[in-house]
Amino acid sequence: MKRIFLDATRCIGCRSCVAACRECDTHKGESMIYIDYIERRNTVATSPTLCMHCEEPLAPCAQVCPAQAILVSADGIVHQADETRCIGCQNCVYACPFGVPKFQVAQRYMRKCNMCYDRTSQDKAPMCATVCPTQALFYGTYEEFVAAGRTQQGAKPVNQFAFGKQRVQTRNYVILTEQTETLDLLAMATEAQLGRLAPAPMADQEVEPWVDAEMAGIPSRAAPPQPWAPRQPATPEPAIPSPLRG
Repeated sequence: MKRIFLDATRCIGCRSCVAACRECDTHKGESMIYIDYIERRNTVATSPTLCMHCEEPLAPCAQVCPAQAILVSADGIVHQADETRCIGCQNCVYACPFGVPKFQVAQRYMRKCNMCYDRTSQDKAPMCATVCPTQALFYGTYEEFVAAGRTQQGAKPVNQFAFGKQRVQTRNYVILTEQTETLDLLAMATEAQLGRLAPAPMADQEVEPWVDAEMAGIPSRAAPPQPWAPRQPATPEPAIPSPLRG
């Protein structure tokens, strides 16, 4: 079985996968892959996000759909919602542990990555993996991934994730640099602390004193009598003639 191996350490944020995803015939000009920015204020690291095509339990998004709008083909591909059946309840959006399905408000139906089924069903690589210049998205069997030498470079493929007590096994793999059998995402989220990387100043730390707006020279405007009252345009100040002009 061919899968996608997602290696965030190789992603350079070029967004080639996003542009190529729009060219997939079944996506109708819209990208079904997203680039997430990780700790944007501290690093330029990025990571592509695409459907992991859950195998165990099988497609939680499809299981919670009351209209049976999400099809899971015999080869395990989880397809996007059928717009003729989708009722817009967004159960699939809330059930996906990876936050992949996106609800299209204008069209009123869910869209998600279907691994370029028009290509993969004919043994062709998905558009995103085809154009990735750094092979952050590698498409192939596990044996092909090992034969490419990626495991010799320290890559550890993982396709089992823990969300508290709930375990999820996926078709696609995420590449780590440390040996682990299961990636506990809930434990990682609990470990993260607000302000851990940017501690707040202590009470005895020297800080600049508070300056009023009038002292700082910030112009003030009179508030309208009612919030919905139209504001009057400011009267332009008369131009001061330049002494250099005759």
